[in-house]
Amino acid sequence: MVAIGTACVVAGGVWFQMVTVFVTAVMIWELWTMIEPQGPTRGMLLAALVASVLSGQLAVQETWGLGLFLLAAVGGAVTLRRERLTFFAFALGVQLAGWGLVTFRSDYGFFWILWLIGVVVVTDVAGYFAGRLIGGPKFWPKVSPKKTWSGTVAGWLGAALVGLVFDGFTRVGLQIVPLSMLLSIASQFGDIAESALKRRMGVKDSSQLIPGHGGLFDRFDALLGASLFMLLFSAVFGPPGMTP
Repeated sequence: MVAIGTACVVAGGVWFQMVTVFVTAVMIWELWTMIEPQGPTRGMLLAALVASVLSGQLAVQETWGLGLFLLAAVGGAVTLRRERLTFFAFALGVQLAGWGLVTFRSDYGFFWILWLIGVVVVTDVAGYFAGRLIGGPKFWPKVSPKKTWSGTVAGWLGAALVGLVFDGFTRVGLQIVPLSMLLSIASQFGDIAESALKRRMGVKDSSQLIPGHGGLFDRFDALLGASLFMLLFSAVFGPPGMTP
């Protein structure tokens, strides 16, 4: 998975679009089955709808088409017997995040998406090892009992280091450092949001798609949070110009 994902990130274009559409559609299916485990077929139909809409939106590249993301979100919500608002919010967020990742890669280039993914990965790795080695008070025990404050802060510091490294390769300036830390926080809350969802649904993993590792939602939750943050940040402030 890492090898395929890395190759698609480097290649960009239609390759990155295809893998993003696939991952986004699968996560919608996982979201449905967490809420309605007895109706996987309808979840597959929603995933197919998401793939079609997202593929079309990426081809047209018109922001007005983002309203089409409501089709699966609303369609799934009205057919569910419970957790309708939960499905709507997460389904819409997942689709917007997928669209955002492809947009960042195509509009701002390889360095931009590499920075975003790098911050997410380093945040996760630094948080894991600091939490294991240092331990200490829990960050939010009711939602994510394994996360500690030491791991959380280590993730922020790791993200700041990623920002410093990228500043050495780009002309973006040192504002990339605090932005990296904000992105780190957003990725952590993406992870926390999915943990809260699983706890609410009473499941350990989003699916059993990856033996021993859960589902794609479990692997990409932090990246979803980071992508949504950058969508909001870019809409309000515009993206910082990252050039080699």
